[in-house]
Amino acid sequence: MKTHEQILALLKKHGKHTLKDFAEKLNLTTMGVRQQLHNLEGDELIEFADKSMGRGRPTRFWNLTQKSNEHFEDRHEILTVQLIESVQSVFGEKGLENLISHREKQSFELYKQALDKHKTIKTKLEKLAKLRSDEGYMATVEKAESGGFLLIEHHCPICHAATHCQNFCRSELNLFQELFEGIATVERSEHIISGQTRCVYKVL
Repeated sequence: MKTHEQILALLKKHGKHTLKDFAEKLNLTTMGVRQQLHNLEGDELIEFADKSMGRGRPTRFWNLTQKSNEHFEDRHEILTVQLIESVQSVFGEKGLENLISHREKQSFELYKQALDKHKTIKTKLEKLAKLRSDEGYMATVEKAESGGFLLIEHHCPICHAATHCQNFCRSELNLFQELFEGIATVERSEHIISGQTRCVYKVL
Protein backbone atom coordinates (compact mmCIF):
# COMPACT_ATOMS: atom_id res chain seq x y z
CA MET A 1 0.00 0.00 0.00
CA LYS A 2 1.37 3.41 -0.97
CA THR A 3 2.13 5.96 1.75
CA HIS A 4 -0.74 8.28 0.90
CA GLU A 5 -3.14 5.33 1.01
CA GLN A 6 -1.75 4.29 4.41
CA ILE A 7 -2.35 7.82 5.70
CA LEU A 8 -5.94 7.79 4.50
CA ALA A 9 -6.50 4.32 5.99
CA LEU A 10 -5.12 5.41 9.38
CA LEU A 11 -7.43 8.42 9.44
CA LYS A 12 -10.39 6.34 8.33
CA LYS A 13 -9.90 3.73 11.04
CA HIS A 14 -8.55 5.79 13.94
CA GLY A 15 -9.53 9.41 13.37
CA LYS A 16 -7.35 12.51 13.68
CA HIS A 17 -3.55 12.23 13.75
CA THR A 18 -0.65 14.60 14.27
CA LEU A 19 2.43 14.75 12.07
CA LYS A 20 4.35 12.90 14.77
CA ASP A 21 1.67 10.18 14.95
CA PHE A 22 2.00 9.51 11.23
CA ALA A 23 5.80 9.47 11.33
CA GLU A 24 5.85 6.93 14.16
CA LYS A 25 3.20 4.61 12.72
CA LEU A 26 4.57 4.69 9.18
CA ASN A 27 8.23 4.65 10.23
CA LEU A 28 8.95 7.76 8.16
CA THR A 29 10.61 11.11 8.78
CA THR A 30 8.36 14.05 9.58
CA MET A 31 9.62 15.72 6.39
CA GLY A 32 8.49 12.74 4.31
CA VAL A 33 5.07 12.69 5.96
CA ARG A 34 4.67 16.44 5.62
CA GLN A 35 5.01 16.21 1.84
CA GLN A 36 2.38 13.46 1.68
CA LEU A 37 0.01 15.52 3.83
CA HIS A 38 0.58 18.56 1.63
CA ASN A 39 -0.36 16.54 -1.47
CA LEU A 40 -3.45 15.04 0.15
CA GLU A 41 -4.56 18.47 1.36
CA GLY A 42 -4.14 19.78 -2.18
CA ASP A 43 -6.43 17.00 -3.38
CA GLU A 44 -8.95 18.09 -0.69
CA LEU A 45 -8.90 14.61 0.89
CA ILE A 46 -7.64 15.79 4.30
CA GLU A 47 -7.80 18.95 6.38
CA PHE A 48 -6.28 20.17 9.62
CA ALA A 49 -7.27 21.97 12.79
CA ASP A 50 -4.83 23.51 15.26
CA LYS A 51 -5.57 22.85 18.92
CA SER A 52 -3.94 24.43 21.95
CA MET A 53 -2.44 21.79 24.26
CA GLY A 54 -1.23 24.23 26.93
CA ARG A 55 2.02 26.09 26.66
CA GLY A 56 3.83 26.43 23.37
CA ARG A 57 2.55 26.32 19.84
CA PRO A 58 -0.82 24.69 19.08
CA THR A 59 -0.75 21.08 17.89
CA ARG A 60 -1.96 20.43 14.36
CA PHE A 61 -4.38 17.54 13.94
CA TRP A 62 -5.20 16.09 10.53
CA ASN A 63 -8.47 14.42 9.59
CA LEU A 64 -10.43 13.32 6.53
CA THR A 65 -12.71 15.61 4.56
CA GLN A 66 -16.15 14.66 3.30
CA LYS A 67 -14.67 14.41 -0.19
CA SER A 68 -12.38 11.60 1.01
CA ASN A 69 -15.35 9.23 1.02
CA GLU A 70 -14.95 9.08 -2.76
CA HIS A 71 -11.53 7.45 -2.28
CA PHE A 72 -13.10 4.51 -0.46
CA GLU A 73 -16.15 4.06 -2.64
CA ASP A 74 -16.91 0.71 -4.23
CA ARG A 75 -16.35 0.83 -7.99
CA HIS A 76 -19.71 -0.83 -8.52
CA GLU A 77 -21.53 2.18 -7.04
CA ILE A 78 -22.81 3.48 -10.40
CA LEU A 79 -24.24 0.09 -11.37
CA THR A 80 -25.87 -0.23 -7.93
CA VAL A 81 -27.61 3.13 -8.25
CA GLN A 82 -28.75 2.25 -11.78
CA LEU A 83 -30.22 -1.02 -10.51
CA ILE A 84 -32.08 0.82 -7.75
CA GLU A 85 -33.52 3.27 -10.27
CA SER A 86 -34.52 0.36 -12.52
CA VAL A 87 -36.32 -1.42 -9.68
CA GLN A 88 -38.17 1.79 -8.83
CA SER A 89 -39.11 2.31 -12.46
CA VAL A 90 -40.28 -1.26 -13.13
CA PHE A 91 -41.73 -2.29 -9.76
CA GLY A 92 -42.38 1.05 -8.04
CA GLU A 93 -41.53 2.10 -4.49
CA LYS A 94 -43.25 -0.99 -3.09
CA GLY A 95 -41.02 -3.23 -5.15
CA LEU A 96 -37.90 -1.45 -3.90
CA GLU A 97 -39.13 -1.73 -0.32
CA ASN A 98 -39.66 -5.48 -0.81
CA LEU A 99 -36.10 -5.76 -2.12
CA ILE A 100 -34.69 -3.93 0.91
CA SER A 101 -36.79 -6.04 3.30
CA HIS A 102 -35.56 -9.23 1.64
CA ARG A 103 -31.93 -8.08 2.01
CA GLU A 104 -32.57 -7.23 5.67
CA LYS A 105 -34.10 -10.65 6.35
CA GLN A 106 -31.20 -12.48 4.70
CA SER A 107 -28.65 -10.45 6.69
CA PHE A 108 -30.55 -11.03 9.93
CA GLU A 109 -30.53 -14.78 9.48
CA LEU A 110 -26.83 -14.83 8.63
CA TYR A 111 -25.81 -12.55 11.49
CA LYS A 112 -28.08 -14.17 14.08
CA GLN A 113 -26.70 -17.63 13.39
CA ALA A 114 -23.18 -16.31 13.94
CA LEU A 115 -24.00 -14.17 16.98
CA ASP A 116 -25.98 -16.89 18.77
CA LYS A 117 -22.71 -18.72 19.37
CA HIS A 118 -21.56 -15.87 21.63
CA LYS A 119 -22.90 -15.15 25.11
CA THR A 120 -22.05 -11.53 25.95
CA ILE A 121 -22.96 -8.27 24.23
CA LYS A 122 -19.28 -7.51 23.76
CA THR A 123 -18.43 -10.78 22.03
CA LYS A 124 -21.57 -10.57 19.91
CA LEU A 125 -20.59 -7.08 18.80
CA GLU A 126 -17.05 -8.16 18.03
CA LYS A 127 -18.39 -10.96 15.83
CA LEU A 128 -20.79 -8.56 14.13
CA ALA A 129 -17.94 -6.12 13.50
CA LYS A 130 -15.95 -8.93 11.89
CA LEU A 131 -18.86 -9.86 9.63
CA ARG A 132 -19.42 -6.22 8.66
CA SER A 133 -15.71 -5.67 8.00
CA ASP A 134 -15.75 -8.66 5.68
CA GLU A 135 -18.48 -6.83 3.77
CA GLY A 136 -16.38 -3.66 3.50
CA TYR A 137 -17.66 -1.57 6.41
CA MET A 138 -14.30 -1.35 8.28
CA ALA A 139 -16.16 -1.95 11.56
CA THR A 140 -14.69 -1.79 15.06
CA VAL A 141 -16.04 -2.01 18.61
CA GLU A 142 -15.17 0.38 21.43
CA LYS A 143 -16.35 0.95 24.98
CA ALA A 144 -18.55 4.04 25.26
CA GLU A 145 -17.56 6.64 27.86
CA SER A 146 -21.16 6.83 29.05
CA GLY A 147 -21.40 3.05 29.35
CA GLY A 148 -22.15 0.28 26.91
CA PHE A 149 -20.39 -0.08 23.58
CA LEU A 150 -19.99 1.64 20.24
CA LEU A 151 -20.18 -0.23 16.95
CA ILE A 152 -18.26 2.02 14.57
CA GLU A 153 -18.36 1.63 10.80
CA HIS A 154 -15.58 3.70 9.28
CA HIS A 155 -16.72 3.11 5.72
CA CYS A 156 -20.01 2.51 3.95
CA PRO A 157 -19.72 0.46 0.75
CA ILE A 158 -23.37 1.21 -0.06
CA CYS A 159 -23.05 4.95 0.54
CA HIS A 160 -24.14 5.97 -2.95
CA ALA A 161 -27.06 3.56 -2.86
CA ALA A 162 -28.09 4.82 0.58
CA THR A 163 -27.86 8.43 -0.62
CA HIS A 164 -30.36 7.64 -3.37
CA CYS A 165 -32.55 5.53 -1.08
CA GLN A 166 -32.21 6.16 2.64
CA ASN A 167 -34.43 3.18 3.40
CA PHE A 168 -31.20 1.18 3.20
CA CYS A 169 -29.96 3.05 6.28
CA ARG A 170 -33.28 2.62 8.08
CA SER A 171 -33.12 -1.08 7.29
CA GLU A 172 -29.62 -1.48 8.72
CA LEU A 173 -30.60 0.25 11.98
CA ASN A 174 -33.66 -2.02 12.23
CA LEU A 175 -31.42 -5.01 11.60
CA PHE A 176 -29.09 -4.18 14.49
CA GLN A 177 -32.01 -3.43 16.79
CA GLU A 178 -33.57 -6.82 16.01
CA LEU A 179 -30.28 -8.64 16.56
CA PHE A 180 -29.96 -7.23 20.08
CA GLU A 181 -33.66 -7.17 20.95
CA GLY A 182 -34.20 -8.12 24.58
CA ILE A 183 -30.55 -7.73 25.61
CA ALA A 184 -29.58 -4.21 24.55
CA THR A 185 -30.87 -1.08 22.85
CA VAL A 186 -29.26 0.19 19.65
CA GLU A 187 -29.35 3.74 18.35
CA ARG A 188 -27.39 5.55 15.65
CA SER A 189 -25.44 8.57 16.90
CA GLU A 190 -23.32 9.39 13.82
CA HIS A 191 -24.22 8.93 10.18
CA ILE A 192 -22.11 9.17 7.01
CA ILE A 193 -25.14 10.18 4.96
CA SER A 194 -25.60 13.17 7.28
CA GLY A 195 -22.12 14.44 6.43
CA GLN A 196 -20.12 12.74 9.18
CA THR A 197 -17.08 10.59 8.47
CA ARG A 198 -18.44 7.37 9.99
CA CYS A 199 -21.57 5.61 11.21
CA VAL A 200 -21.70 4.98 14.96
CA TYR A 201 -24.21 2.83 16.80
CA LYS A 202 -24.58 3.05 20.59
CA VAL A 203 -25.36 -0.32 22.13
CA LEU A 204 -26.54 -0.05 25.74
